[in-house]
Amino acid sequence: MMSTRNRWFCILLSVVFFHFSHCGDKEQSGYKIAVIPKGLTHEFWKSIHAGAMQAEKELNANGVAIEIDWQGPNKESDREQQIKIVENQIGMGTDAIVLAPLDANAMVRPVMEAYRNKIPVVIIDSGLDIEPDKYVSFIATDNYEGGRKGGERIADLIEARRQAEPSFKAGIILLRYDLGHASTDARERGFLATVEERGLTDAILSSNQYAGSTRESGQMKSEALLNQFRDQVNAVFCPNESSVYGMLQALRRTGLLGQVYLVGFDATPALVEALRKEELHGLVLQDPVRMGYLGVIHAVNILEGSIPEKRIDTGAWVATVQNMDDPEIRQRLSPDLSILDK
Repeated sequence: MMSTRNRWFCILLSVVFFHFSHCGDKEQSGYKIAVIPKGLTHEFWKSIHAGAMQAEKELNANGVAIEIDWQGPNKESDREQQIKIVENQIGMGTDAIVLAPLDANAMVRPVMEAYRNKIPVVIIDSGLDIEPDKYVSFIATDNYEGGRKGGERIADLIEARRQAEPSFKAGIILLRYDLGHASTDARERGFLATVEERGLTDAILSSNQYAGSTRESGQMKSEALLNQFRDQVNAVFCPNESSVYGMLQALRRTGLLGQVYLVGFDATPALVEALRKEELHGLVLQDPVRMGYLGVIHAVNILEGSIPEKRIDTGAWVATVQNMDDPEIRQRLSPDLSILDK
């Protein structure tokens, strides 16, 4: 089976070959490609950035001149700022846009504006409620499947506990992320579907509360939920980096750390450390570096006249204390971001 790195290299070679077979007006000036994440602070977006920069580096080294313009809102709740960034890029005549939409509906209008201005848009990470012919391709995790993996991990932990303690009564909290995000909404739906399939619907204590877009808001909401269900809760699922970090801090502050199974999504150094200490019991991992890399590659593909795949699933994995040192898991728990320092 071809390795991930070799697959990336083959994709790069195809772009380079097509470029030198169809050199046009951009041969000298190069392409300007805007890469617009949902936010700038989370480790996930830094990984997207690293992937985009790796694509930029490799394309330039192989004779395809491009320049990445990395811009995003300061907060993942700031829809208006992301809209303005897209509109500004359209006004500047950027050649292509790689976009992680902050809102599946709010970002439709600016993407349609780009379409009318013949600026191709590659969607990454999170879907958009728009006809597929209005964007180049969609590169993301199958987030519903990722949520299902989180649900399976929670259910397996509960089942093992019941086998050891037949009187054990499960109490599950789903702490949602924020309204309007197609990616985390799909994870939440996948989680709940799996919990239902595993016969744990009656164990759900809360599934309608939102953490908000920051670690601080996530911690506040987590503490409120833990205090409310203190004597019942023993398993929690959080669908993104900031919500699981907020819940982890809340478990520490309420004295429940180690008493509650916690499964989250995405990785940071702090979450990896908590996983190793078994304060966290699972992390569903994505491949944001690959998302950023392929987002730029696909943007260049369409500019060069090649039609890229419409949908690419970048994969999902579950990290546990048992498998976190396996090479495939380790590289996604702690991706190499050194390119951001250059």
